[in-house]
Amino acid sequence: MDSYRRFESMQSTLLQANPFYRSRLARNPAFSDLPFTSKDEIIQDQSNHPPFGTNLTYPVESYTRMHQTSGTAGRPMLWLDTPESWDWFLRCWEEVYRSAGVRTGDTVYVAFSFGPFIGFWGAFEAAQRMKVMVLSGGGQSTSQRLRAILERQATVLVCTPTYALRLAEAAAEEGLDTRSSSVRVTIHAGEPGASIPSVRKRIQDLWGARTYDHTGMTEIGAYGFECEMQAGVHINEDEFIAEVIDPATLHPVEEGQRGELVLTNLGRIGTPLIRYRTGDLVILSREPCACGRKSARMVGGLLGRADDMITVRGVNLFPSAIENIIRRHPEVVEFSIEVVPHRQMQELALKLELQNDADGAEVVERIGHELLLDLHIRAVIECVPAGQLPRFELKSRRTRVVDPSGI
Repeated sequence: MDSYRRFESMQSTLLQANPFYRSRLARNPAFSDLPFTSKDEIIQDQSNHPPFGTNLTYPVESYTRMHQTSGTAGRPMLWLDTPESWDWFLRCWEEVYRSAGVRTGDTVYVAFSFGPFIGFWGAFEAAQRMKVMVLSGGGQSTSQRLRAILERQATVLVCTPTYALRLAEAAAEEGLDTRSSSVRVTIHAGEPGASIPSVRKRIQDLWGARTYDHTGMTEIGAYGFECEMQAGVHINEDEFIAEVIDPATLHPVEEGQRGELVLTNLGRIGTPLIRYRTGDLVILSREPCACGRKSARMVGGLLGRADDMITVRGVNLFPSAIENIIRRHPEVVEFSIEVVPHRQMQELALKLELQNDADGAEVVERIGHELLLDLHIRAVIECVPAGQLPRFELKSRRTRVVDPSGI
């Protein structure tokens, strides 16, 4: 059964039982004429009908799992799963593992605290389903996690790209060598880093392992995985319908053009999302991959979020583009990005933490030159003492736009 037939099958169930989508589907329009669903609508619905909103196809007692989004951009969303939809969620995560070459005999280390965020649970339980050893990093400090990875000879590390770098930084501080560890594969999500060339290279160099990107959302599911060719992040089109639209006009974009990713999941009937605007910017290719898969690929992974774009002196930038330049320079341990008002304009200001033996002036000059060459922007760059900038376990928050009215 192809994706649109599966959607039609799901649609009849939602018409009968799902209050949130019933009115949207009642006129029985073509799929492409259905209205988009936004995160704001879901949050408002949960606010109006606490605690879970009306996007429930079954009675609440049918659901056995509850997770929530991080809430970094506002109020967190609560998300419920039935046993059947949780089984579907884990099957999607298994595809992430299989495409990265995870196999019998591997030991997977999930380097997160086990709070209500869904990604940790999905990664852990999917590894169990595949009958590989899986170790929890919950309730441990960075140092304890690092020693657990090394001493228990983990072969697969699952964490955010930022935290993979943080673990390697902590290892260097303690005189430990991540490059000679048993880790052969690292799998990352939560931020675009693993598809940023310089970030990927840095992780691979520090861990002596092959780095894979993965994309997913609490509310939509684990929809993207990277294959051995690493020529973009595949969308699991057996389980999702993918579209790309212009976020300004809401019209479809041509293949190869950047736009906002819109997803419909097909196996989460209890809490479905139809034509859901993810806010993530992608370039989609439907050229067959050399791995043999014919599913659509996000070239370069997630390019950024539509609401993350910053404007500096008339130039539109995404933090991921700035990070790609900064991470080319191994002397940089950590960094932050600020957009600050200056003489009626916005100015880019960077703070860098460097390795102890680095020549700060020389690194600043190099990065400043590459920013001007690649992004056509000048920046005020400052080196700060070691340990001054925050470290992140989950999604990093390195970018801050200063409101001129608050000065």
